[in-house]
Amino acid sequence: MRGELLTAYFKDNSLVKQHLDSYNKFVEFGLQQVVNRVGTIQPSVEGFELRFGQIRLEKPKIIEADGAQRTITPSEARLRNLTYSAPIFLEIIPVFNGVEKTNFSEVFIGEIPVMVKSKLCYLDNMSEDELIEAGEDPADPGGYFIINGSERVLTSIEDLAPNRIMCTREKDNTLITAKVFSTRFGFRARSVVERTNEGLMRVVFPASPKDLPLISTLRALGLEKNADILAMFADDRNVKNDMLLNMESDTTTDRKSAIDFLGRKAAPSQAEDYREKRAEILIDTYLLPHIGTTPADRTRKARYLCKMAEHAVKVAHNEIPQDDKDHYANKRIKLTGDLMEDLFRYAFQFLVKDVSYQAGRADARGRHLAVQTLVRPDALSDRIRYSMATGNWIAGQTGVSQLLDRTSFLSSVSHLRRIISPLSRKHPHFKARDLHGTHWGKLCPNESPEGPSCALVKNLSLLCEVSIGEEETNVEETVLKLGVKK
Repeated sequence: MRGELLTAYFKDNSLVKQHLDSYNKFVEFGLQQVVNRVGTIQPSVEGFELRFGQIRLEKPKIIEADGAQRTITPSEARLRNLTYSAPIFLEIIPVFNGVEKTNFSEVFIGEIPVMVKSKLCYLDNMSEDELIEAGEDPADPGGYFIINGSERVLTSIEDLAPNRIMCTREKDNTLITAKVFSTRFGFRARSVVERTNEGLMRVVFPASPKDLPLISTLRALGLEKNADILAMFADDRNVKNDMLLNMESDTTTDRKSAIDFLGRKAAPSQAEDYREKRAEILIDTYLLPHIGTTPADRTRKARYLCKMAEHAVKVAHNEIPQDDKDHYANKRIKLTGDLMEDLFRYAFQFLVKDVSYQAGRADARGRHLAVQTLVRPDALSDRIRYSMATGNWIAGQTGVSQLLDRTSFLSSVSHLRRIISPLSRKHPHFKARDLHGTHWGKLCPNESPEGPSCALVKNLSLLCEVSIGEEETNVEETVLKLGVKK
């Protein structure tokens, strides 16, 4: 009976379903989102800009030596040591002095590797006989890429959940930290509220000055009066006591003095205007970016910081337990689609800079500004192909793209369902390597290498499925409809 159920399950569900779903979502929505967030290019040419429209991908193609274009199958890419990739076309609309040119066309901006058996692949929805005719193994699940003739798989990466408060005791219980990995459009900022044993609190975030008091930060965010700050916290004696202690030790009185204090620490011995501007950039861009990056979001950031501080105080007084970093509800798995989106965003930024530079150069030489001549497709394609071929990803990650293990069918499937942890192999990390109760049904308790990688390299269990995520705005709308107040 169990065998029949498994057979029925795998008729409709692939062993690499998570990779295929994730990649398909990236192709259908992720690419367009990256383009929309850039929106326009404004080169150093007066009265000229370029606006981006719709992005479109075709099925995999190859340009032969004689310039002829034709379709290519995965088996041919393997035999001829080619990259199985699809051309990308983007609507780029030139705008002269606010007037859009109507006779614009799609421009070829580069190529992106295609996952075997994804929606872009020719093997998608082929029957067993058609697969054999195309030179493929009908049992091959797909879920990998073909780069320069070699089969490469993007291994999933396990990481702590972004935009979630995690409160833990650090440094032999002398410090309580409430931290959030605040992530917005690929930018990740670790924002922390620290509480010492004495009850003093400070805020730490990227590019922030050292020992930045919590109360000064709240005043800089717009909560000027002590009464306004206290009103943000729950009616808890320990929390109120800690806040009163922090207010006593704080030197700032209003928003202006708090901004000046932050500016003096961030940009010492600079002009006052520059210090003020630098302080505002810090709190808008680097502090909790997932909430927003405009001045209008400052009050919401202040409220969020208060919640983090409240959490830290309650953990310090043992009112609530500290968060478990190894609990799988606090983890997220970055699948192929997420990794490809990060890589495409990085490569697309280079293309935007290159187009801007080419426009400035063409204008200086007095040439006509034609969109087709400004775009160099290699700027995008080369960066993507380099990362896929070497495994060197953005943010210094290595070993993301790996050669698919073809020792046996089982080893191939195992490799496609592998999950790696970003933690260092050299350190013990006893807790991270332990089998946790929440791994039940999600990760295989047996399959892990021996030696330094033990339990830092894991595998998905056989019937585990990974959801590909939902837009936060959709969830927010649903929650607000259910009566939750903003």
